[in-house]
Amino acid sequence: MIKKGGAQAQSTPEYQIKPKQKEKFKPGKAKEMIGEILTTTLKYQKSYNLDAAQSLSKTIAETVKDKLKELNLPRYKYIVQVSIGEQKGQGVRVGCKCFWDFDTDHCASETFVNDSIFCLCTVYAVYLY
Repeated sequence: MIKKGGAQAQSTPEYQIKPKQKEKFKPGKAKEMIGEILTTTLKYQKSYNLDAAQSLSKTIAETVKDKLKELNLPRYKYIVQVSIGEQKGQGVRVGCKCFWDFDTDHCASETFVNDSIFCLCTVYAVYLY
């Protein structure tokens, strides 16, 4: 409370509805980071293995999430989805539907492909009001 001339005036709380420009999620920067993580993690994978794919996808998701947290963007929450499959020349289509604010929420996606595996990593950055 603030005293003004003997009377007490209550201050009204202020809420930050939108992030500041320098605190916004940058999809291009995240895409580069994801690409580096995928390349360093998967470049030595010579063949597809189901058991290895399960642990690799968890490892990649955790690594990406930890790197995103290092950006220190306040009030952003991250959803990381990693899909790893066997590469046999087939096509893969992935889709999603989200309800979000186009001003504050973003996504970034990157792929890795070699002769035996493919990996798709998508990050959804959601700003909490």
